Amino acid sequence: MKNGKLQIGFIGCGGIAHQKHFPSLQQLGQLCDLVAFCDIVEERAVQSAAKYGTPDAKAYTDYLAMLTDESLDVVHILTPNVMHGEMTVAALEHGKHVMCEKPMAHTSADALKMIEAARKSGKKLTIGYQNRFREDAIIAHKASSAGELGEIYFAKAHAVRRRAVPTWGVFTDKKLQGGGPLIDIGTHALDLALWIMDNYKPVSVTGSAFYKLKDKFEGNMFGPWNPATFDVEDSAFGFIKMDNGATIYLESSWALNTTDTREASVTLCGTEGGAEMSGRASGGIQLTFNSAKHGSLFDESPQLQGGIAYFNGAKETDGTREARHWLEAILNDSELIVKPEQALVVTQILEAIYESARTGETVKL
Repeated sequence: MKNGKLQIGFIGCGGIAHQKHFPSLQQLGQLCDLVAFCDIVEERAVQSAAKYGTPDAKAYTDYLAMLTDESLDVVHILTPNVMHGEMTVAALEHGKHVMCEKPMAHTSADALKMIEAARKSGKKLTIGYQNRFREDAIIAHKASSAGELGEIYFAKAHAVRRRAVPTWGVFTDKKLQGGGPLIDIGTHALDLALWIMDNYKPVSVTGSAFYKLKDKFEGNMFGPWNPATFDVEDSAFGFIKMDNGATIYLESSWALNTTDTREASVTLCGTEGGAEMSGRASGGIQLTFNSAKHGSLFDESPQLQGGIAYFNGAKETDGTREARHWLEAILNDSELIVKPEQALVVTQILEAIYESARTGETVKL
């Protein structure tokens, strides 16, 4: 630490770095300094350091060279999915706290190595599931924890877009991402369902993955993609049974021909009531609780504020809340909201859906 602030370095200076991590952490200048930026494209690292870093911020193209800087306290891993495991383990072994972007890893074997490295190092490890910090998700979690929904025995995890395939970066490259919409956006919806249910004991998974639309890019929100480099699924679905008998249905797609689109949303059905998120995580989410009381059916919705106002009038986004919680957990040695052991279960289920889709068989966990 320097002047009471955590010193943060970044591996990966692409889209998620600029959209979430850099601006969120920049708002928390009283807690941290952004001092090291690494990317395989040197220009990206240099430009990121100039825009977001301290005056003496360093730019790297070799992440191992950056990790040798003993002044670094924290490292954020913001690279393609298949690199998460190796880079996280290396950062932990170099004595850094690690925030790794979702998903935790593209295999459960890598995720387990990350957890073991964190245990051995004594450093904190968390995963970038920022949707847990949305106001609607926090309220739903509180209601579930208070028993207001009773026993949640059925849930749907929604991650469905209509022709909104990302055409930048490496999203459609299986070698670097490990998969398509299931591992990209399905992971957020599944994480929310498991967290709000507080249920992390899956016993079986049955899944299907479809590769139907790689040549059908007409109307895509982000423009046409190259079919020759589109080697991930366009849709994947999973049926997950839990140890207590509860069932979760997970739907994920970048390009489903449907008008019922929802992303990072869940439907929860319990013995005392239900909760449903509708809309998109990027804006317009509505949370509705349903129950029966006074001899009638009730639907109730909280008045979501859309942010937390501070004295300067600024609103805190879910990404900034995530970052604030992460830094304060390190500084105060307090409990993490997103625990790596929970993120491991998400990875195990996603991996099982892909395996079930490949073999046509139910996967036992």
